[in-house]
Amino acid sequence: MKPLIVVAGVSGSGKSTIGIELAARLGVPFIDGDELHPDSNVQKMAIGIPLDDEDRWPWLWRVGNSLREAEGTGLVIACSALTRSYRQIILDAESRTRFVMLEGSPELLARRLKKRKGHFMPPTLLGSQFETLEELAPTEPGFTVSVTDSPTEIVDEIIERLQAM
Repeated sequence: MKPLIVVAGVSGSGKSTIGIELAARLGVPFIDGDELHPDSNVQKMAIGIPLDDEDRWPWLWRVGNSLREAEGTGLVIACSALTRSYRQIILDAESRTRFVMLEGSPELLARRLKKRKGHFMPPTLLGSQFETLEELAPTEPGFTVSVTDSPTEIVDEIIERLQAM
């Protein structure tokens, strides 16, 4: 069976960078979950307004449905999936989903965000994402990986840990 993986974490943790390399190494497609946000969400974030749950529900269903539709091909999708309830929506749509939570210090991720160009998520919203973030529970299908190593080393660790699941 082809893997269905959500690379999760706060903004600046490297979800897209890691997700693209992971998908390539696994031989499956990649989707940046940001592309699934409705325009209204993108507009709110672009002007520094954090999303609330009502904004996120339709987006999370789109993420989950994308995974369900990819059962035959497999898929890696980058999606913040910050809380257990958000991850549960994705699992309700596709129960075979595995979560890889990327973890880094607020200082490291803030530095990364300040260097990033052309993204709608401003560094000022990083604090609200850390406030919202809930670690993966032991009952959730997945694991947490530090982002202090190089992308190649991070992906090596992810693949090793996925094989052990």
